[in-house]
Amino acid sequence: MSAVIPADGALRRRSVGPPAARSLLLTVLGEYALPRGGVVWQESLVAALVELAHSEQTARQAVARSTRDGWLTGERVGRRTRMTVTPATATMLEEGGERIFGFGPEHGWDGRWLVVVLRISEDRRAVRARLRTRLARAGLGSLGGGVWIAPHADREPLVTAALRAEEATGEAVSFLAEPGSLGTSSDLAAAWDLAELADDYEQFLRRFSADRGDSPFRLQTELVHGWRRLAFLDPDLPAELLPPGWPRPRAYDLFRACNTVWHGAAQDHFAALDLDLNPRLRRSE
Repeated sequence: MSAVIPADGALRRRSVGPPAARSLLLTVLGEYALPRGGVVWQESLVAALVELAHSEQTARQAVARSTRDGWLTGERVGRRTRMTVTPATATMLEEGGERIFGFGPEHGWDGRWLVVVLRISEDRRAVRARLRTRLARAGLGSLGGGVWIAPHADREPLVTAALRAEEATGEAVSFLAEPGSLGTSSDLAAAWDLAELADDYEQFLRRFSADRGDSPFRLQTELVHGWRRLAFLDPDLPAELLPPGWPRPRAYDLFRACNTVWHGAAQDHFAALDLDLNPRLRRSE
């Protein structure tokens, strides 16, 4: 599976963060606003966040801050404000959607590793720290000493983009490699904290296996948000590198099953919410 990582770090941090208002707002925009052309009334976004257990004040602040940060633009229409997803945000959400709904199935592996060696000087510690964050979010793991690895050769363009963003393309080398006679590929899986990731999967399974009695809109939104987080945290290691009983296949099956049940009703609910709260939208479509 090809990895797709949005370029904007702030947006990406929101997309994989805890379910704070702005994190959930991105999920709402990607799941409901984009299919409607990226245009939605401000009051509808606020109402959606309120249904997702945030106060109205918090919801309004989230929309306002997102507008100031350039994620949305607003246009006054009478006494209301029509919000439009900006092109950069739309691109980020579309790429994130590809990642989310393409993530989960097992895939083959040719046994090669992408190896990246950083040679960032001591006087550029801030750059080094930011690159570590970028590489980790691209699914690479650290072996220490500036050496990063991933069992995905197709992630090299992501590394190049990260280096270019930090003006550090001359301070790293990358190459493809196969394991030698010392150790095995399974030993290299220690570059990731798989125990913590397994706990994240188990929490996802517990959260969506039980009947909580919530509305399909809330369940679907939290489901997609939770799966988005896992899709960006999981380095997507091949099955042969994972411990026995790895929970991702079970979580993937649950995500697909729940999405099938809740998706349509959640879409209908948001569409009705947007039209019922803002009847002028009906005339403008």
